[in-house]
Amino acid sequence: MTIQRTYEEINTKIRSGKAVIVTAEEIIPIVEKKGIEKATEEIDVVTTGTFGPMCSSGAIINFGHSDPPIRMQKVWLNDVEAYAGLAAVDVYLGATQPSESQGMEYGGAHVIEDLISGKKIKLRAISQGTDCYPRREIESYITKESINQAVLFNPRNGYQNYNVAVSTSDRKIYTYMGILLPNIGNANYCTSGQLSPLLNDPQFRTIGIGTRIFLGGTQGYIAWEGTQFYPQTLKDEEGRVIYKGGTLAVIGDLKEMSTDYIRAAIFKGYGVTLVVGIGIPIPILNSEIMKSVSVKDEDIWTEIIDYSFPHLKKPSLGRVNYKQLREGKITVQGKDVFTSPLSSYAKAREIAQKLKEEILKGEFLLQEPIQKFPQESKFKPLLEIH
Repeated sequence: MTIQRTYEEINTKIRSGKAVIVTAEEIIPIVEKKGIEKATEEIDVVTTGTFGPMCSSGAIINFGHSDPPIRMQKVWLNDVEAYAGLAAVDVYLGATQPSESQGMEYGGAHVIEDLISGKKIKLRAISQGTDCYPRREIESYITKESINQAVLFNPRNGYQNYNVAVSTSDRKIYTYMGILLPNIGNANYCTSGQLSPLLNDPQFRTIGIGTRIFLGGTQGYIAWEGTQFYPQTLKDEEGRVIYKGGTLAVIGDLKEMSTDYIRAAIFKGYGVTLVVGIGIPIPILNSEIMKSVSVKDEDIWTEIIDYSFPHLKKPSLGRVNYKQLREGKITVQGKDVFTSPLSSYAKAREIAQKLKEEILKGEFLLQEPIQKFPQESKFKPLLEIH
């Protein structure tokens, strides 16, 4: 019997408390024991999760108007500059923007975390003044209760698959993939493998614009394809497929988020980033989707890339799967190399479980995408034109 479900059928089961939900980790032994078709009959939703550094993140904040009012043209929050070219009292605070007084020790990500945790944030703004906005400067404090909106809007999150980073240089280098030791002294990776959302729906059958997701501890949405959206399917000589390049633009209410799932981080020698927790439910509409969500770490491959090469296209030193990465050691150019994750598998598991529980309680319904992502995309480099 061929199973074909709709979103509404699954949501009806969720509302009635009859839906069967498992995580992307739990589905693996179920499929191994019962097979794809039987598992498809029995399971309605599979939940996924990831928790890792996502630099392309930030928040849109509306402060409300002072009296007399000001059209803010330069704005600082805890001495971190926010972009004020939106309207009179709206700003966009980028997660990676460094403090003007503390440098890389504090940045936009820290302001976001402090705001979520309820701390007071110092606001400073200046303006040239206008007839309708006569005020020229203001200093005050804000909290998440005092402001109107605080919306987390991240242009590029949840990378489908990311490279393993190593360095063949004879010196230590500092990168957004962490510190890389000389002469392939370590290998860093940053994907939650079999729990990762876009590796459980690699062809974007259920993930698209409008999909409801777990974002930073609350419900959010996929707003658009992420910047640099460039889904690729690479095949090696042995027929192994590597999915990579899909990204998500996500949005949610910052005021409802938790520092359990949104945290600031500092990468020594590189800068500030925001660690974001994302969970996406995958509805089991048919057996093809079940096949995708039952993927195992040993079947998910990625490339080992030399980050010491100072150009856009960097050399590949081979391929490795996530089972090998999570075991803590891989072989690169005949050398045993220790691996370290920049993302937390334990937190990814926690997110997938929390999302599962919310669906089981009927607190989280599935939202069918209002538009699918493009099937083909090009990644354009910046050309220097004179």
